[in-house]
Amino acid sequence: MEGLKVSEASLIVYIHPSKSNQVSKAVPRELSSLLFTYNDIFDGVVLAYDINSLDKCAKILPGVCPYFGVNLKVNMLLFSPKPDMLLEGKVEKITHDSIHVVVLGFSAAIIAEKDIRAEFVYRMKHEKGVYASKSHKRHVIKKETMIRFMVKSFDEETLQVYGSLVPDNTGSIHWLDKNLEVVSHPDRKFHRSTKKRENERQPLMLDNKDALDGEPSTVDTVQKLKKSKKQKVREES
Repeated sequence: MEGLKVSEASLIVYIHPSKSNQVSKAVPRELSSLLFTYNDIFDGVVLAYDINSLDKCAKILPGVCPYFGVNLKVNMLLFSPKPDMLLEGKVEKITHDSIHVVVLGFSAAIIAEKDIRAEFVYRMKHEKGVYASKSHKRHVIKKETMIRFMVKSFDEETLQVYGSLVPDNTGSIHWLDKNLEVVSHPDRKFHRSTKKRENERQPLMLDNKDALDGEPSTVDTVQKLKKSKKQKVREES
């Protein structure tokens, strides 16, 4: 899935003086406040972090409550969806007007009816709404289906994605993956059968032990040799 990236950052974390003897615990606690929020500096939503290095020397800030700053380097896993990227998510709700999806378990995505290609039509199946393909009867999007969709825009405040199912490479992930295999399988089969036919047209080559004058011989050459031997025997008799 697109929209995920790892970024290395050099940070200064400010710790309260009362935590001066528990810096190793205080730093992760402060970094955790960044999780699942959009950060303009990182240009994405922080999903996870990994501390690479922690400076043992801290800078004390002057003031009534003298915080001290700890320098560290961190790897950040970011969720940063951009227009035209392909995301994957689980369908949570389907209505006649939209499809609602959850991405990575925290970000809500909505696909409006106008952004669903004409191939899909809304139907009621077993008293539940689904979007079914008119071209491929097995291509159905229903609740709990994992789908792949294209990003139109991303709301940084609400962390909501606005998506689209207009491109042909979007829809049910299960169907898309299976469909690619079905398409590629006949190609492989055709290649094997074509190669077999080509081999049948070619004369069979014999091993070196059956070669004539040190050169590999074909079945036709051996047959000609047998005929010449028969003719020689008839002449001698």
